[in-house]
Amino acid sequence: MIRLIFSDMDGTLLDEDGNLPAEFGDMYRRLKERGIRFAPASGRQYASLAHTFKPWQDELIFVAENGTMVMERGRELFSSPVDTALALDVMRTGETLTGVRSVLCGKQQGYLNQADNAPEFRAELAKYVTQSAVVKDFASVDDVPIKMSFFDFSGHAEASILPAMEQYADRLQVTLSSTQWVDLYSLGISKGVAARRLQEQLGIAPDECAAFGDYENDLELMDAVGCSFAMENAIPAVKERARYVAPSNRVHGVMTVCERILAGEFD
Repeated sequence: MIRLIFSDMDGTLLDEDGNLPAEFGDMYRRLKERGIRFAPASGRQYASLAHTFKPWQDELIFVAENGTMVMERGRELFSSPVDTALALDVMRTGETLTGVRSVLCGKQQGYLNQADNAPEFRAELAKYVTQSAVVKDFASVDDVPIKMSFFDFSGHAEASILPAMEQYADRLQVTLSSTQWVDLYSLGISKGVAARRLQEQLGIAPDECAAFGDYENDLELMDAVGCSFAMENAIPAVKERARYVAPSNRVHGVMTVCERILAGEFD
């Protein structure tokens, strides 16, 4: 029996306009009545996730920042900070890349430099980071770094950002989170690692969990559960790793599969 559902957000639970399915509230109520917990698992900031799920923010478990910060009822369950000196070195590398925007993600909020404080980037950033501040120098940030994120408007992050960041692959997890974003965070950490740790804390077996995802930062999550679902719009690597394929996010595929879970199809 499924007792815990993990779901990625962008390209997975959210539609192509970045909105929750209209039926989510009713679906969540029915899952809750059956004793099934729901955990958004995303590269997004915790504050962003809490805002999106505001009516249920005191009930859900949030696997935020690609698993580097896990929260429940406003309380940190566990996190994976990055050494400050290493984080600052990564940010300096990001600042050398032409056309690339940089965000230092801390436990409290996200930080961007003055050069990147343009309306078009702030609008894009607001989709993922709802609490942010502009700083003159990342070294002045008084926060615990948990992730460094880099953005390319052209949608070619794999070519414009990833090669420069691979120099840190022996010290940090370097992940292509979308065609536009590259994230770096603690080595050995992922949504999947966070999911396994949650399973241990909650006494829930992997076979009692389902997960949905679409991109590279969801690969390890597919391995952490018994019922793994790649979205129809997922990249090939996720489809190869997942056990099942769910309908596209455009047709609210997560909701469709949740109906099947409630019907006992995966017990």
